[in-house]
Amino acid sequence: MTTLQAKQASKSGAVHGGAGHNDADDGFSDLHPAYSELQAMAESNRCLYCYDAPCVTACPTSIDIPSFIRKISTGNPDGAAKTILSANIMGGTCARACPTEVLCEEACVRNVAEDTAVEIGSLQRYAVDHLMERDLPHPFKRAPKTGKTIAVVGAGPAGLSCAHRAAMLGHNVVVFESKPKPGGLNEYGLAAYKMTNDFAQREV
Repeated sequence: MTTLQAKQASKSGAVHGGAGHNDADDGFSDLHPAYSELQAMAESNRCLYCYDAPCVTACPTSIDIPSFIRKISTGNPDGAAKTILSANIMGGTCARACPTEVLCEEACVRNVAEDTAVEIGSLQRYAVDHLMERDLPHPFKRAPKTGKTIAVVGAGPAGLSCAHRAAMLGHNVVVFESKPKPGGLNEYGLAAYKMTNDFAQREV
């Protein structure tokens, strides 16, 4: 195919292999659609709520996984989200992008009992999305003002997490970012099919 033919094919919506524009869009759609309430309830009831939960040890942010899953199973997804976000304020992105299959889910004891781990990442996404999609007050409150100002350089996941924690402690926070949008890796580095519907900006 010549350069001219390639340009014409691009204008007509055709791509290599005969796929049209809609097929390309489908390739960037949500790879793992979110759980419904019924699916989340069913999956959460598979958890054994281990006392010394190996999934928590395997989680890089030490989220209390049995606690948030129990809250989902009892019909309290917003409480589950607060448990998640208390440990990891970027919990919505992590639910979409974290390689749970080699971390918390690999450590799940259900792998021994049933050869199938509890789908922790999907449950985490369900809880955080449930909270974000409702018009509720922010689940965290600032402590009394300390009078101190903290500068955070970079509005990526680490910078935003730092800013959130500092604000909760009562400090005034100024975030500096060189790019047009905040979010860092979440906005500019993750595959589109993992971060559909402009999720990185909604999470910020």
